[in-house]
Amino acid sequence: MANNDKYLIVVAGPTAIGKSDLSVSLAKTFDCEIISADSRQFFKEMSIGTAKPTINEMQGVPHHFVDQLSIETPYNVGQFEREVLMTLDGLFKKKSVAIMVGGSGLYINAVLYGMDDLPASDPAVRADLEAKYREFGLSWLQEKLKSLDPEYYATAEINNTNRILRAIEVSMVSGIPYSQLRTHKKAQRDFKVIFIALNSDRENLYERINQRVDAMMKKGLLNEVQNLLPYKSNNALNTVGYKELFEYFQGTSSIENAIAMIKQNSRRYAKRQLTWFKKNQEAKWFEPEQKNAIVDYINQCMRNK
Repeated sequence: MANNDKYLIVVAGPTAIGKSDLSVSLAKTFDCEIISADSRQFFKEMSIGTAKPTINEMQGVPHHFVDQLSIETPYNVGQFEREVLMTLDGLFKKKSVAIMVGGSGLYINAVLYGMDDLPASDPAVRADLEAKYREFGLSWLQEKLKSLDPEYYATAEINNTNRILRAIEVSMVSGIPYSQLRTHKKAQRDFKVIFIALNSDRENLYERINQRVDAMMKKGLLNEVQNLLPYKSNNALNTVGYKELFEYFQGTSSIENAIAMIKQNSRRYAKRQLTWFKKNQEAKWFEPEQKNAIVDYINQCMRNK
């Protein structure tokens, strides 16, 4: 590796696939630090339901962008891009390698390729959409997005109200589907990317998801969600594992049904994550247990790039 070469190793994939464990192992192998690209692990109040790594699980490896915000603090992908690039600048002054791990494809793409130059918000259009949302609910927004931009709908986090509102707004203001305005230009970065994507057969992935949800409930997810009831309208909490238990506390779902829905919605989210990452031509796919093969691949990339 040339002295001036800097490498960002990305570890991506669906929920519960084993990204955190692998990233810690790789960080120890390559003597580097980790940046979290999980758009919910940022928040201090959300730990169990986001599968945030514990101090023990971090194994002494520094993790950035974990536990740095309150859910009452507004935060967006543009801020994340800027702050991660600043963090990487500092990390690369000490080491040649850093790792970014997570399942939030939009946040990963922002760091790797930059944000697109999208139309400014139109207050009138936004106000009208928000009024429709209050009157008809999230399902109305989802159907609106599906009709305006089926391509983006296929990969979007369709339970993320703010993101759906923005995609609809951009499509309406510009007259062009949101998906066609994205990823046209890649920002120049002064580091090289090695993109590791994890997957497994569907049965194994779904079993991992089911086991994780059961483990979260044993760790106290119900209490974590109960403590967050005063903030349930916060967009950060419109998230699998939280919204289903809010329904239980509101009396509209049994605990058994809420847990079953967490598992089902986690499976659906995993499928959307896979659809997103499979579009990335740079991604090299591995099973989560193939650590030696992954290390060999990373070393080969460093020799050849």
